[in-house]
Amino acid sequence: GEGGQLPGHKVDEIIARVRNAIPGVPLISPPPHHDIYSIEDLAQLIYDLKNVNPRARISVKLVSESGVGIVAAGVAKAHADVILISGHDGGTGASPLTAIRHSGTPWELGLAETQQVLVLNDLRSRVRLQVDGKMQTGRDVVVAALLGAEEFGFSTAPLVAMGCVMMRKCHLNTCPVGIATQDPVLRRRFQGRPEHLIRYFFFVAEQVRELMAQLGFRSMDEMIGRADRLEMRRVKEHWKARGLDFSAVLYSPAAPARVGRRCLRPQDHGLEQALDRELIAAAAPALERAEPVELEREIRNVHRSVGAMLSGEVTRRYGSGGLPADTVRIRFTGSAGQSFGAFLAPGLTFTLAGDANDYIGKGLSGGRLVVYPPPGSSFRPEENVLIGNVALYGATGGEAFFNGVAGERFAVRNSGAVAVVEGVGDHGCEYMTRGLVVVLGRTGRNFAAGMTGGLAFVLDETGEFARCRCNRAEVDLEPLAEAADIENLRSLIERHQRLTGSGRAAWILQNWASVLPLFVKVFPREYRRVLAGARAGVQPPVFAPAPAEPRQVLYG
Repeated sequence: GEGGQLPGHKVDEIIARVRNAIPGVPLISPPPHHDIYSIEDLAQLIYDLKNVNPRARISVKLVSESGVGIVAAGVAKAHADVILISGHDGGTGASPLTAIRHSGTPWELGLAETQQVLVLNDLRSRVRLQVDGKMQTGRDVVVAALLGAEEFGFSTAPLVAMGCVMMRKCHLNTCPVGIATQDPVLRRRFQGRPEHLIRYFFFVAEQVRELMAQLGFRSMDEMIGRADRLEMRRVKEHWKARGLDFSAVLYSPAAPARVGRRCLRPQDHGLEQALDRELIAAAAPALERAEPVELEREIRNVHRSVGAMLSGEVTRRYGSGGLPADTVRIRFTGSAGQSFGAFLAPGLTFTLAGDANDYIGKGLSGGRLVVYPPPGSSFRPEENVLIGNVALYGATGGEAFFNGVAGERFAVRNSGAVAVVEGVGDHGCEYMTRGLVVVLGRTGRNFAAGMTGGLAFVLDETGEFARCRCNRAEVDLEPLAEAADIENLRSLIERHQRLTGSGRAAWILQNWASVLPLFVKVFPREYRRVLAGARAGVQPPVFAPAPAEPRQVLYG
């Protein structure tokens, strides 16, 4: 993808609340997922998501293009439950013209290649295939099923059924039929009804049944992967069409009877061996009666996503508000594996004496993480890496205190967490929208790229940060002058020193008068604009929908 941007005038209070952003501040979506740079990274993300919600199906979307089958094989081995092959047609009305005209291939090509590769490698039976890309009719569904798909995605056609006139103005907040807009005046023009969608899908289903009857199939399962029932229509009169050869698309690979051509069994995600099973059992008083619980555990780098499943249990029982602060306190000793403290829920406090791998605090959701070197360490924490890359990725709340240096992409897309760290690698605070990050040491290059909200306080002892380490495309740098900022910074450093025993924090506090002028405030311009408007009495966009009128849904 090419990423995207939701303009500030469309970020109303509802969208800001859902996305943990600030009303009126633009939201930038980067082209890549910054926690996925290999199949192994994708496997870790799937494992994280499956831990926090074992009941959920994890779906991975792939663009239909040459070679997608090899990628799909890797995704299946990474234990995805569903693989979505997305064709080049369709897409949102805000898509760039370059993407609309030049990206991807027809879904038929990508689906056929994926089905063949998965069957040849005996991977098809463990994963479901889904397809989309401007599917409109029952014939599209039947062709997709014969090529190997079990699920089918519709978007453009249902939108048209609800009244979309394809103006391609979705990003301008001026949709004339009231679909892609938050403007209450325009939204009142929306004429869509549930009956419109129901009727459309009834017609699609009826055509599917007619075609199945003609082909001699009694169920969809019988039809999946039967590419041998498709024939190419010969067009000898057309000079260009007569040269087409669909034999590779309609090829059905020979395979033993034991090799499935559709999904026959669920993926084995290995959740039974998770350390969280033990933690959930030990934390039963907190989960059942909200009683305080304190635990101590040894941890090794084979223990991945520790805390995710426990957080899922807390959220399932108590909602997003979680438990009271410090209800469950767990002290770990050792070297934590990937995604330590992922999605940590409110009321959970994890303290680690040791070090942690990549993705620590991914999706932090209100809990507290404290990491410091093991007792007796001889190295200086402020000069050594303590936690891996992509820490606090997509965090929405909570606190994190790290007595050491973090790797690259620290606090990318932070949307509400407060963090103190003693140094970060490249690309810190990318695409940040809310929250506060305090860096008590050096940073890597490209700090604050795409940062539109939140604040960062960086100790710039040499002037290097302001000179060449910060990306100033979206932010301004200024000294700490407001009393509230100074008080907040000192309070966080004091807590950091108390929780982690940081010598660096202690030195800063002892020399506060001389060190304070060295701190730099990273202030996003869009955030400043919204705050200035609030002080001037200009309210951010509030688009209240018109009250819904109850109507009887007519079926059939």
